[in-house]
Amino acid sequence: MRLLQSFNASVVVACLLGCSFLATASAAPESESAISFDARLTQYQYPYPVRQYAFDSQRQSLEMAYMHLPGKKSKPTVLLLHGKNFAADYWQNTAELLQEKGYGVLMPDQIGFGKSSKPPHYQYSFEALAANTHALTQELGLDQLVVMGHSMGGMLATRYALSYPTQVTQLVLVNPVGLEDYLQYVEYKDPNFFYQSELDKSIEGVIAYQKKNYYDGKWSDQYEALTTIHKGWLNGPDWAQVAWNNALTYDLIFTGAVVNEFAKLSMPTHLIIGTRDTTGPGRGWKKPGVTRTLGQYDKLGKQAAEVIPDATLHELDDVGHMPQFEAFERYRAILHEIF
Repeated sequence: MRLLQSFNASVVVACLLGCSFLATASAAPESESAISFDARLTQYQYPYPVRQYAFDSQRQSLEMAYMHLPGKKSKPTVLLLHGKNFAADYWQNTAELLQEKGYGVLMPDQIGFGKSSKPPHYQYSFEALAANTHALTQELGLDQLVVMGHSMGGMLATRYALSYPTQVTQLVLVNPVGLEDYLQYVEYKDPNFFYQSELDKSIEGVIAYQKKNYYDGKWSDQYEALTTIHKGWLNGPDWAQVAWNNALTYDLIFTGAVVNEFAKLSMPTHLIIGTRDTTGPGRGWKKPGVTRTLGQYDKLGKQAAEVIPDATLHELDDVGHMPQFEAFERYRAILHEIF
């Protein structure tokens, strides 16, 4: 295990988001009450052309939306896997950096997310999402990948790397959830539990959660832009459909533990960890007698790096769950080391 300590928090942090992302978000109506999106985000513009990969799965015809930016022939493609509360568009600044270095970039919306299909019923698993994504890469003729995932996308990236190790040359995990096996400590909840929670959601609640848990009580126009999709869905005609898929995909985080297989990872792996992060799914319904504090990323990153055979740990002091936005300059410096 190699530990690379990033610059300390006193380093000046500039340009959390690229101007082009802000321009995309500002294209939405100025009045929050006027923002309204259907389930497939037809009215919401992504930063790059969006294509649809059509395939059959679980007796349904589905479409996976994706953005693909080809790179130089000498460089592999970087597969960017989004977190649960986001869609592929939030990777724009990372994609621009990788493109400048000559890498191709593939940014899919997983089924149930973003501009992809929101099926009425789907047996979600990381194995299924990885298989769907792998089929897309084969359709595009991509034989060598660097796989990079954030938050829930980190769990999916790990499963992808475990499932298709000969295709993955490098794995990069940005504040991934799943650094602990949550069901060892918390009670299992039926998807209806999460569905009711989704139906009760408000944009005020979304902002309050992100402000507290992602940004240490701070807020800005850049962070606000990341809630535009939530605003549109909550105001839109298909919120019940979106909420049900949101509920079903919570199950992944609890039943799709990858931490127990970290030792099987065979490729170089980079862990980018904001150490202030305390994301701990299920901490509100622990099993009786459990005293473990979930989400201690200042410890979890180190523990993961000790288990993964060829791991490099890049720690970002005083940064939370969203280093690619909260501390973009420091995050970018790490990517320059990796790529």
